[in-house]
Amino acid sequence: MSVTIPAWEDGTLRPVEKLEVHRRGLRHKAVSVFVLRDGAVLLQQRARSKYHTPGLWANTCCTHPHWDEDPATCAARRLSEELGIEGLTLAHRDVVEYRADVGGGLTEHEVVDLFTAEAPADLPLSPAPDEVEATAWMPLDALMRDVEAKPDLYTPWLRIYLAEHSARIFPAHLLA
Repeated sequence: MSVTIPAWEDGTLRPVEKLEVHRRGLRHKAVSVFVLRDGAVLLQQRARSKYHTPGLWANTCCTHPHWDEDPATCAARRLSEELGIEGLTLAHRDVVEYRADVGGGLTEHEVVDLFTAEAPADLPLSPAPDEVEATAWMPLDALMRDVEAKPDLYTPWLRIYLAEHSARIFPAHLLA
Protein backbone atom coordinates (compact mmCIF):
# COMPACT_ATOMS: atom_id res chain seq x y z
CA MET A 1 0.00 0.00 0.00
CA SER A 2 1.42 3.39 -0.93
CA VAL A 3 1.44 6.26 1.52
CA THR A 4 0.56 9.76 0.39
CA ILE A 5 1.79 12.90 2.12
CA PRO A 6 0.97 16.60 1.73
CA ALA A 7 3.32 18.03 -0.91
CA TRP A 8 3.38 21.10 -3.08
CA GLU A 9 3.11 20.10 -6.72
CA ASP A 10 2.87 22.85 -9.32
CA GLY A 11 2.39 25.36 -6.48
CA THR A 12 -0.64 23.53 -5.05
CA LEU A 13 -0.70 21.43 -1.88
CA ARG A 14 -1.95 17.97 -2.79
CA PRO A 15 -1.47 14.34 -1.67
CA VAL A 16 1.51 12.72 -3.40
CA GLU A 17 2.95 9.23 -2.88
CA LYS A 18 5.80 9.46 -0.35
CA LEU A 19 8.55 7.81 -2.40
CA GLU A 20 7.60 9.94 -5.42
CA VAL A 21 7.88 13.07 -3.28
CA HIS A 22 11.45 12.11 -2.36
CA ARG A 23 12.42 11.04 -5.89
CA ARG A 24 11.24 14.38 -7.28
CA GLY A 25 12.46 16.46 -4.32
CA LEU A 26 9.04 18.05 -3.88
CA ARG A 27 8.55 20.46 -1.01
CA HIS A 28 6.39 18.68 1.58
CA LYS A 29 5.11 18.81 5.14
CA ALA A 30 6.97 17.09 7.95
CA VAL A 31 7.21 16.88 11.73
CA SER A 32 10.29 16.45 13.93
CA VAL A 33 10.35 15.81 17.67
CA PHE A 34 13.19 16.17 20.17
CA VAL A 35 12.50 14.46 23.50
CA LEU A 36 14.71 15.92 26.23
CA ARG A 37 15.69 14.74 29.70
CA ASP A 38 18.08 16.63 31.99
CA GLY A 39 19.88 18.29 29.07
CA ALA A 40 20.12 15.11 27.00
CA VAL A 41 18.35 14.35 23.71
CA LEU A 42 16.75 11.00 22.95
CA LEU A 43 18.18 9.82 19.63
CA GLN A 44 17.07 6.97 17.45
CA GLN A 45 19.17 4.96 15.06
CA ARG A 46 17.07 4.37 11.97
CA ALA A 47 16.28 0.74 11.16
CA ARG A 48 18.51 -0.89 8.55
CA SER A 49 15.39 -1.64 6.47
CA LYS A 50 14.50 2.06 5.94
CA TYR A 51 14.46 3.11 2.27
CA HIS A 52 16.77 6.06 2.94
CA THR A 53 19.43 6.83 5.55
CA PRO A 54 19.28 3.35 7.13
CA GLY A 55 21.38 2.90 10.25
CA LEU A 56 22.01 6.63 10.73
CA TRP A 57 21.25 8.43 13.99
CA ALA A 58 18.42 10.97 14.00
CA ASN A 59 16.49 13.05 16.48
CA THR A 60 13.82 11.30 18.52
CA CYS A 61 11.18 11.12 15.82
CA CYS A 62 10.63 12.44 12.28
CA THR A 63 7.68 11.83 10.01
CA HIS A 64 5.16 13.18 7.54
CA PRO A 65 1.62 14.07 8.56
CA HIS A 66 -1.39 12.48 6.93
CA TRP A 67 -3.52 14.71 4.73
CA ASP A 68 -5.23 17.30 7.00
CA GLU A 69 -3.55 15.87 10.14
CA ASP A 70 -2.62 18.46 12.74
CA PRO A 71 1.18 18.58 13.30
CA ALA A 72 0.92 18.04 17.08
CA THR A 73 -1.41 15.06 16.57
CA CYS A 74 1.05 13.65 14.03
CA ALA A 75 4.00 14.13 16.41
CA ALA A 76 2.20 12.32 19.25
CA ARG A 77 1.06 9.53 16.92
CA ARG A 78 4.56 8.83 15.63
CA LEU A 79 6.18 8.97 19.08
CA SER A 80 3.78 6.20 20.02
CA GLU A 81 4.17 4.18 16.80
CA GLU A 82 7.98 4.42 16.57
CA LEU A 83 9.05 4.41 20.22
CA GLY A 84 6.02 3.49 22.33
CA ILE A 85 6.16 6.92 23.99
CA GLU A 86 2.81 8.12 25.35
CA GLY A 87 1.60 11.08 27.35
CA LEU A 88 4.37 13.64 26.93
CA THR A 89 3.44 17.31 26.61
CA LEU A 90 4.65 18.55 23.23
CA ALA A 91 5.82 22.15 22.85
CA HIS A 92 5.73 23.59 19.33
CA ARG A 93 9.06 25.35 18.84
CA ASP A 94 8.98 26.66 15.27
CA VAL A 95 8.60 25.84 11.58
CA VAL A 96 11.73 25.51 9.45
CA GLU A 97 12.42 24.54 5.87
CA TYR A 98 15.39 22.60 4.55
CA ARG A 99 16.49 20.66 1.49
CA ALA A 100 18.93 17.74 1.72
CA ASP A 101 20.21 14.89 -0.44
CA VAL A 102 19.49 11.68 1.49
CA GLY A 103 21.19 9.34 -0.99
CA GLY A 104 19.92 6.92 -3.59
CA GLY A 105 18.66 9.74 -5.81
CA LEU A 106 16.28 10.92 -3.07
CA THR A 107 15.86 14.44 -1.71
CA GLU A 108 14.11 15.70 1.41
CA HIS A 109 12.64 19.18 0.86
CA GLU A 110 10.68 19.64 4.04
CA VAL A 111 8.63 22.30 5.76
CA VAL A 112 8.96 21.02 9.32
CA ASP A 113 6.95 21.67 12.46
CA LEU A 114 9.46 21.23 15.29
CA PHE A 115 8.44 19.99 18.73
CA THR A 116 10.20 19.31 22.01
CA ALA A 117 8.98 17.39 25.04
CA GLU A 118 10.46 16.91 28.50
CA ALA A 119 10.66 13.27 29.57
CA PRO A 120 10.68 11.83 33.08
CA ALA A 121 13.71 9.84 34.20
CA ASP A 122 11.74 6.59 33.98
CA LEU A 123 10.31 7.12 30.48
CA PRO A 124 9.51 3.66 29.07
CA LEU A 125 10.58 3.00 25.49
CA SER A 126 9.31 0.29 23.19
CA PRO A 127 10.97 0.85 19.79
CA ALA A 128 9.29 -0.60 16.70
CA PRO A 129 12.00 -2.78 15.06
CA ASP A 130 10.92 -1.86 11.52
CA GLU A 131 11.50 1.82 12.39
CA VAL A 132 14.22 1.94 15.06
CA GLU A 133 17.47 -0.03 15.33
CA ALA A 134 18.56 1.48 18.67
CA THR A 135 18.03 4.43 20.98
CA ALA A 136 20.42 6.53 23.06
CA TRP A 137 20.31 9.54 25.34
CA MET A 138 23.08 12.04 24.56
CA PRO A 139 23.77 15.39 26.25
CA LEU A 140 23.10 18.16 23.72
CA ASP A 141 26.62 19.61 23.92
CA ALA A 142 28.16 16.15 23.37
CA LEU A 143 25.77 15.51 20.47
CA MET A 144 26.76 18.77 18.78
CA ARG A 145 30.46 17.90 19.11
CA ASP A 146 29.92 14.33 17.88
CA VAL A 147 27.90 15.44 14.85
CA GLU A 148 30.69 17.85 13.94
CA ALA A 149 33.39 15.19 14.42
CA LYS A 150 31.52 12.26 12.79
CA PRO A 151 28.81 13.68 10.51
CA ASP A 152 28.46 10.47 8.49
CA LEU A 153 26.86 8.75 11.50
CA TYR A 154 23.95 11.20 11.52
CA THR A 155 21.05 11.99 9.19
CA PRO A 156 21.37 15.09 7.01
CA TRP A 157 18.36 16.71 8.70
CA LEU A 158 19.77 16.28 12.20
CA ARG A 159 23.02 17.88 11.03
CA ILE A 160 21.02 20.79 9.54
CA TYR A 161 18.85 21.20 12.65
CA LEU A 162 21.88 21.39 14.93
CA ALA A 163 23.98 23.64 12.67
CA GLU A 164 21.26 26.06 11.56
CA HIS A 165 18.27 25.85 13.90
CA SER A 166 19.45 24.96 17.43
CA ALA A 167 18.28 28.26 18.90
CA ARG A 168 14.83 27.68 17.44
CA ILE A 169 14.57 24.14 18.80
CA PHE A 170 16.23 24.00 22.21
CA PRO A 171 15.60 26.03 25.35
CA ALA A 172 18.29 28.70 25.83
CA HIS A 173 19.68 27.12 29.01
CA LEU A 174 20.71 24.01 27.03
CA LEU A 175 22.70 26.10 24.54
CA ALA A 176 24.60 28.16 27.14
